[in-house]
Amino acid sequence: MRVTVAAVSGALALSALAVPTALAAGGTSSSYSPAGLAKLVQEHQATAGRSAYTASTAADAGDPYPLDLTFSAVTVNKGKPLVAGTTTHGTFPVTYTVTHGADVDIHADDFLMDVEIYRGSPEDPSNELFGVDWATCTDTSTTTANCKGTIDVFADEQLSNADATTWKAFGFAIALNGQDPTGDDWSKIGYTEQDNLATTRLQRLSKLTVNAAPEPVKKGKTLTVTGKLSRANWDDGKYHGYAGQSVRLQFRKKGSTTYTNVKGIKSSSTGTLKTTTKATVDGYYRFSFVGTATTPAVNATGDYVDVK
Repeated sequence: MRVTVAAVSGALALSALAVPTALAAGGTSSSYSPAGLAKLVQEHQATAGRSAYTASTAADAGDPYPLDLTFSAVTVNKGKPLVAGTTTHGTFPVTYTVTHGADVDIHADDFLMDVEIYRGSPEDPSNELFGVDWATCTDTSTTTANCKGTIDVFADEQLSNADATTWKAFGFAIALNGQDPTGDDWSKIGYTEQDNLATTRLQRLSKLTVNAAPEPVKKGKTLTVTGKLSRANWDDGKYHGYAGQSVRLQFRKKGSTTYTNVKGIKSSSTGTLKTTTKATVDGYYRFSFVGTATTPAVNATGDYVDVK
């Protein structure tokens, strides 16, 4: 989907910079493939004997010049956590604003810009996530634009359980300005990056089941309600019971739209749930989980019980 471009980076000096595999994905006609650009950047950095660009580096040394562009108003997934199962491909929106110099053409075919997320340290990220396609930007003035991109998540290929934590957003932009990156004059290529643009959480998808028995049941008799709370395990690609979690048994009377709490219980060491209650009127029983930092809230689909 994408390749890693060794850091042309600025003061932040992230160890890697991810970009899409196809510059042409957004209808561009650039002849520079990211794979080729990655190799060229790596070779240039090795030749220059430096791992990161800084503002004090002289332009005539052949390093990229500081690009006049900044990111602001970055929002990942509308401020909500990113939730991923074990195999489903998830696509989450990213929106942001860029402010740039009047001489910076963000719509040029050889202009690369993106906002991505990473966890760990900026110098050595533990993991990075980004969109399959480039963001699209709409100008709001000659020097500002609103942009929409994505974060694509392929849990079975990219995630481990350690990734269920807080991530930071990072933005970058490269302006090739018509230059051939196989040449030595990197001083005509602009680059900027910006860290700590926003934070987001990645969570392991949760599932919750319920079954109330017997059905039907005589009024005043005991109902046994069972179920299971489980969540995605990104280490083995399966769902496992979520142990020791507080779960509420709730009831909704037939004809009502509101569930009320009946009692609270905890999931077993294997995530199973079991409790009892007295049958009074027809209605729906469900379990409800409020969620944790690593796992989202979830409600079981209500199980209807006919009371005779």
